[in-house]
Parts: sequence; C-alpha cells; structure tokens
Amino acid sequence: MCGIVGYVGTNQATPFLIEGLTKLEYRGYDSAGIAVFDGEKIIVEKSVGRLASLKEKIAGHVPQGLIGIGHTRWATHGRPSDLNAHPHTDCSGDFVVVHNGIIENYLSLKEKLIKKGHVFKSETDTEVIAHLLEELYKGDFEAAVREVLKRIDGSYSLVFMSRNDPDKLICTKQDNPLVIGLGDGENFIASDIPAIITRTRRTYILNDGEVAVVKKDSVWITDREGIPVTKKIFEVNWNAEAAEKGGYEHFMLKEIHEQPKAVRNTMSPRIAKDGASIVMSELKWTREYLDSFEKIFIVACGTAYHAGLVGKYYIEKLTRIPVEVDIASEFRYRSPIINDRTLMMVVSQSGETSDTLAALKESKRLGARTLAITNVVGSSIAREADQVIYTWAGPEIAVASTKAYTTQLITMFMLAVYMAGIKETLAPERTRELIACLREIPAQISEALEDVEPIKTFAKEYGFNEDVFFIGRSLDYDVAMEGALKLKEISYIHAESYAAGELKHGTLALIVEGIPVIALATQKSVYEKTLSNIKEVKARDAIVIGIAAQDDNELEKYVDHVIKVPQTDELLIPILAVIPLQLLAYYAAITRGCDVDKPRNLAKSVTVE
Repeated sequence: MCGIVGYVGTNQATPFLIEGLTKLEYRGYDSAGIAVFDGEKIIVEKSVGRLASLKEKIAGHVPQGLIGIGHTRWATHGRPSDLNAHPHTDCSGDFVVVHNGIIENYLSLKEKLIKKGHVFKSETDTEVIAHLLEELYKGDFEAAVREVLKRIDGSYSLVFMSRNDPDKLICTKQDNPLVIGLGDGENFIASDIPAIITRTRRTYILNDGEVAVVKKDSVWITDREGIPVTKKIFEVNWNAEAAEKGGYEHFMLKEIHEQPKAVRNTMSPRIAKDGASIVMSELKWTREYLDSFEKIFIVACGTAYHAGLVGKYYIEKLTRIPVEVDIASEFRYRSPIINDRTLMMVVSQSGETSDTLAALKESKRLGARTLAITNVVGSSIAREADQVIYTWAGPEIAVASTKAYTTQLITMFMLAVYMAGIKETLAPERTRELIACLREIPAQISEALEDVEPIKTFAKEYGFNEDVFFIGRSLDYDVAMEGALKLKEISYIHAESYAAGELKHGTLALIVEGIPVIALATQKSVYEKTLSNIKEVKARDAIVIGIAAQDDNELEKYVDHVIKVPQTDELLIPILAVIPLQLLAYYAAITRGCDVDKPRNLAKSVTVE
C-alpha cells in the first residue's frame, strides 16, 4: 500500500506534492519521490527513508513546474533504496509513472523488454510500466496508456506523465483507491482524500477500469475502451483527521476493513491462472530440498505466534512434515535441537521484532536454513533470512494487529499447499478445491464485515465484565488465543483462551454465573466434542456467544447468542472466524473508553528484549 499524488494547474506543483505525500505517509514510509516537468524536461527527485529525507534533499533546489506526480512507498518488489523509490522512468526520461499495487506479470514483460534493448535501473515491478509505455508510444500518449493496460495483470492505481504532453496527467485504477480533486484552474490526484482535503472537497472517486485524463481546467473520464463515463461529484464532508483514517474513527477499524484487499494482494499473484497450484516464485523449492528437512520450527511473538500455530496445523496436515512452534523470547534459551536438517521459519509483521531476530540468528549459527514471513521489505529479519515471503498487507498503524494476522494465515496456507504440491501429498482435485475456496476468502471477509450491529450490542452488554473466556478445539483454539489477545490488549479486560477439552482439568472452577464465554465451533471434525464443552459451561450459567459457520443450525440451541461467518473449508475458516473477534475487541474497547490505536504500555514493534 503506497501513497500517490498528482498536480496540474497554474501554481507550482512541488508544494502540493510534498503536502499531499505528508498526509499520505501512513500508507508507506520507506522511500518517497516526486517528478516535475520544468518546461523542458522531467526532473525526478527521490530518496530512501521517510519523507523528511526527500524534503532535506530538495531543500535549496525545489523542482519548478506546473505539473508533477509524487509517491511515498511501502515496498513490495525490491528493498527500500533510492533506485527502487518511485517515480520510475523509461530509458529516455520522457515518461514517468507512480504506482500503488502489484504487477503480477512484470517478470515476463521485463524479459521481453530487455530483449528489445530496454535498460532497467531498479528491482521493482513498477519500472516495467514506464518502459512498456515507451515501447508502445506511437505519438498518442492516451492510446499508449490504454495499450499498457491491456498488457499488465494485477492490482494497481497508476498516474502517468509525459514530456511530450506536458499539459495532462493520465490516471487509472484496478483494486486500489484513486481520487481526483477538482479545483479552480487546477486539479489534483491522490490515493486517498487526506492528501487533497485542504485544497478541495469536490472529488471524483474512480472505479476499477476507469481512465482519467486530467488537465488544469478539465477532467475527462472513460472506460478502458475509451467510452465516456458520467461521474457524479462527491462532496467530502469529513474533517482532515477523519479523512486520514478513511472516514473511520480509528486506524484499527480502518485496517480491519482493509483485510479483503490485503488478503487479495497477498494471495492473487501466487495463484496459478488455471487454479491448479500455488506459485511461490520467491522460493523455487524442489522435492529434494523439502525432503532434506527432518523438522520445521515456526518461531514468532504475540499475534504472529498465533498465526504460527495455525501454520503448524496447515503444514503438518498437508505435507506430513513435523512442525514445532515456539515463542521467540523463550526459544534460544532452551538449547533447541537444530541442525542443517532443520528449516527455521520466523514470522514478524514489522521484521524488526528483536526476540524473533535473535532466534533467527541463533538458528543460522546452528546450521538451520531460514525462511522469513514478514510485511516489511528490507527489514532486519528479511535481510537476515536465507529466503523471505512478503505478506503485502500494507502499513499497519494501529498497535493491535489485524490485517497482518489474516495475511500471515493466508501466507501460511499457501505455503503449505505449495509444499504439498512439491511433495505430492495432496491430490490434485483437493488442491483445486482448496484454491477455489481460497479465491472466495476476500469476498467472504467483506461479507463478515457487513453486519456489525449484533457485535456492537454484545460489546455494550458485556464490555464492562472484568473477565471473559474463549474456548475452542483444533484450529478454533488457535483462533481463540488470538481473540483473547485482541480483547485484553485494547480493552484491558482479563481474557483467557483455553482448549475446550481442558475445561474439566481446572478451568471450570473459574466459570460462574453470568461470565461471558466466547465459544468457537467451526471445526466439523471436533464439532460434537465442542458442543459437549459448551454444554459444560452453560451448566454453570455462563453467558455463551458462539462463533459458527453459516450452515450451522445446531449451535444456537445451546448458546445465548450466535455470530455466523461465511461457509468455507474448515482449513480456511479461521481466517473468517477471527473477524468477529477483532470487531468484538474493538467495540469493547470503545465501550470502555480505551485508546484503541495506542493501548497503554504497548508499542507496535518490540525492538528491545
């Protein structure tokens, strides 16, 4: 998730570009850049690091010009660096582009362009677009852009600028946001409304597949075929702070609602077009490589540890390779048995978690081969590991992790299916069935987010209880652990998760009249056992809120309330079952008046031991 801005008008472009990027820095902050046409050529200035680095770089020689584009980056392809920062240009410097998203077929396009003589400067997928535009340009800027769009696959919002057409910007989108701000003798382009809200409140919100030609005194919008599109002006009535959060009250709620897109970004490039396999181009593992491992360790902290527990289930179930999951802060102090037949997988949203990084380094010292699953390109863990898989969730601002967790689950699942394909431990028809279900997950997350009123009601009714228990079996227990963590870290309610089968071994002593129990019952393989455990807590007069699949008509007979999530394969339903638990934690925190985005005593990244 990156931030994009564009300006064309009668005023200098750079001040708006910098102002707009400042408002969008929450979308990405590992590098930034601008491109401005000075009347003769396109001047590109970019710098690794936060926007302050770019401001410092151009101080004293601010690019002058009435048209320009800018970008603040959250890296996906290529580590953070000056060369990988946007904007990107073609060989001639006549075309420049900024991009938010992922171009799935960039490698094949890049190979063809190199054969035609194009010279690439960066490791990014985006640079391909600039060179492709140069290759297809026949004197008509707009026609060339449309030809580019026919050849690229993936998700994107794009803004193009050409030295040959210095009076216009062309922009388009597919699965990533883009808005056009309408001014007086000037017009603006941005990823999000915060970038333009101080300049105008009159906007066009672009839809997928629409292409806009933006000049200082006009905006012409068509579909990809050039057929005009009639747009209504959207008047923004949010204040600036609300706009930065997309109209949501908190970043956490915004990030909960970003999960369909984050999940789609993480999985789409890794599903073969025929739906028959998972493609992990960053790994290229072989049967011989996988057979060399006697054991896999998954090591992580907090929410990432809970994702690792689900990952263990996936890998063992689908590949039959033994997996051990450990808390990073404990791992290296117990003299773990590791050698060159061990695969160490570390999971960290930030890629900077100190305990996880230490466990990674210790494993390498002992001879293990290492794989990192992280959200931040170029992070310490990504650099240290032998191999890395990025989750592409985009920046996560709230301390309580939401979209990072669901994208970690998606990554773990895809990795397990990928490994199973190599080891031939999963029948082809079963692989296709699972991938078909996987493709439905983003839409099903959106569905799970639609009806939050019952969850708000539960939060208000039970939000002032000082104790809440979560129970579940199998994968439901792993999700219960994450649900309990979310509740206690932002609402400060004492929340505990238990394997439901352990109730009789002491936990039932804590179940008293009126105490809320969140019971997950989505796993059909242990469903009857879970029902028995729910009956045990109901017999002690607990208030039970059940989490069930949509086709479950049995659970409601035994609980006080039911929250249902869309039906899918029981391997994938944890990704859906966690959604109401995230929302319940959020609204409980609201009920109690807690600071949702910045809970007490906690930081986003734990970079000290």
